[in-house]
Amino acid sequence: MEAVIAVIALLFVLLTVLGVYATVKAVGAAKRGVDRTIDQARRTVEDHTLRAKSFAQPGPAGEIAQLRLKLRTSMRATQDALQAGVTEDESLRESLGLFQRLSAHGRELDGELKRLESEPDRAKLVERLPSLRERTERITGSADSLRWAARDRARRFAEDDLDNLSAQIDVETGALRHWTTSDSEQEPRPRTTAPREAQDPKTAGQGPAQEQTRPAIDPTGPRPTYPWQKRPRPEASGM
Repeated sequence: MEAVIAVIALLFVLLTVLGVYATVKAVGAAKRGVDRTIDQARRTVEDHTLRAKSFAQPGPAGEIAQLRLKLRTSMRATQDALQAGVTEDESLRESLGLFQRLSAHGRELDGELKRLESEPDRAKLVERLPSLRERTERITGSADSLRWAARDRARRFAEDDLDNLSAQIDVETGALRHWTTSDSEQEPRPRTTAPREAQDPKTAGQGPAQEQTRPAIDPTGPRPTYPWQKRPRPEASGM
């Protein structure tokens, strides 16, 4: 009895632990989903703010906003392309690792540009802009190269698969239409029916002249009678 109670207690503890674990996992997944939504909304708001600053603020402040917007747009597009492609092509995993190293430089540059947005010294900003512009071009150029290389690779694979599929379809359609070529290659069969004269040996010696002398009506045969004919009168019969 005590062993049964111990087993029941152990099962209850296991079920409780599993329930707590499942609850923690569900809460963690929900929290991660909420965090992703918040981060996406924050990035969207910040991008719209940078776009507005690039048009509204002339001079170095507006150019810094343009550099930040260009950097963020290029890095995000490359990240999405590589993460989507690595699920189907494992060779992109190395490219994704290189991009992660590049992202560290991009985040550092973005933080520096963000701090310079509130810099009151315009002369200092003008002095720093050429180097900031060069760094931005190098990082975005590398990111764009990775993104387009991944897209070209995916497009090439799709074209190769389409070529192979087209070749297989051509072979299959040729096999399905084999009956047309087989019918066209068949020779006409020779005529097996012999002439009427050769089939009937009794009439083999008769010619057209005998057919012309044959009477059209046999006078000795009885004439057929039909129901609609009138009966002959008695006087016509000689009685």
